[in-house]
Amino acid sequence: MTVSQIQFTRNEQPKAKPDANHLGFGKYFTDHMLVMDYTEDQGWHDLQIVPYGPISLDPSAMVFHYGQEVFEGMKAYKTADGRISLFRPDMNLKRLNASCERISIPQVDPEALMEGIVELVSVDREWIPEGDDTSLYLRPFIIATEPCLGVRAAKEYKLMVILSPVGSYYPEGIHPVSIYVEDEYVRAVRGGTGMAKTSGNYASGIKAQEIAKLEGFSQVLWLDGVEKKYIEEVGSMNVFFKIGGEVITPELSGSILAGVTRDSAIALLRSWGLPVTERKLSVAELFQAARDGKLEEAFGTGTAAVISPIGTMKWGDEQISIAGGDTGEWSRKLYEAITGIQKGLLDDPFGWRQIIL
Repeated sequence: MTVSQIQFTRNEQPKAKPDANHLGFGKYFTDHMLVMDYTEDQGWHDLQIVPYGPISLDPSAMVFHYGQEVFEGMKAYKTADGRISLFRPDMNLKRLNASCERISIPQVDPEALMEGIVELVSVDREWIPEGDDTSLYLRPFIIATEPCLGVRAAKEYKLMVILSPVGSYYPEGIHPVSIYVEDEYVRAVRGGTGMAKTSGNYASGIKAQEIAKLEGFSQVLWLDGVEKKYIEEVGSMNVFFKIGGEVITPELSGSILAGVTRDSAIALLRSWGLPVTERKLSVAELFQAARDGKLEEAFGTGTAAVISPIGTMKWGDEQISIAGGDTGEWSRKLYEAITGIQKGLLDDPFGWRQIIL
């Protein structure tokens, strides 16, 4: 597919752009969106860029009833020299297809989708904010649109990409958050959909998140769904702990999402000479390390927040402070390195920054 084959309908009523200093996260959307349809006889077809707006779906569209939906999260940045870049988009599109495989959605041609994404970002490039901790968030997603109540994979789908200028995911920025260890509800189980980026995983976590908020905590730490003893994720992020000079992160066992920022953090830490181990880590081992004075740092990683330091954690009746409740050395170093690469302020030794415009 080439740009000339992408159908383009310009929005003749462009919106006023929001104040770049008060963006929040996911509150504003650009003037255009990408749309592509799938039917059993034609496959994926009719890639279009159209004005951003509501879509019409039949009440019996299968996404409403059986949850066939996957999504991704990416960011576009205006670099120091005025160009526009994406960060490791090949990994996002690979993960999109991995999610499609798990949810029985037809695979998408990553090259064709990438062409469409580049053109969409180009059309709405004036929406990319330039302030600190800002970017243009890209949300590709696929939903089952076939009108049918039969329990099976749908035969019709719609792929869309919407864009949102965003600031820091957490209003407090890169400052330590408080975490509540959730030992009643679970996010996912091995053999389930935990490794896929699908809406059901996030819906199942909202109840525990509400409880944590009522208790005064920012996020929940998820434990495994079988024994409820091994650490998996924190909120919707991957999680890392520095214990006795070694960085430990839960292994990808089938119930944990393979984060792009997670992979980047591992590569950077190892390049700096820190040992990084991917293995099972029980919450009991973690809290014992804290009692022994060996838990030096903890942080979450994800596209939205990049790095989210953990300052305090509560499990049952016990609460611990990590790194004195401050942002740890390696949390800050990772944040500065990843965002520096993303915005072209630092060298990119791994070739992660993809200049698209």
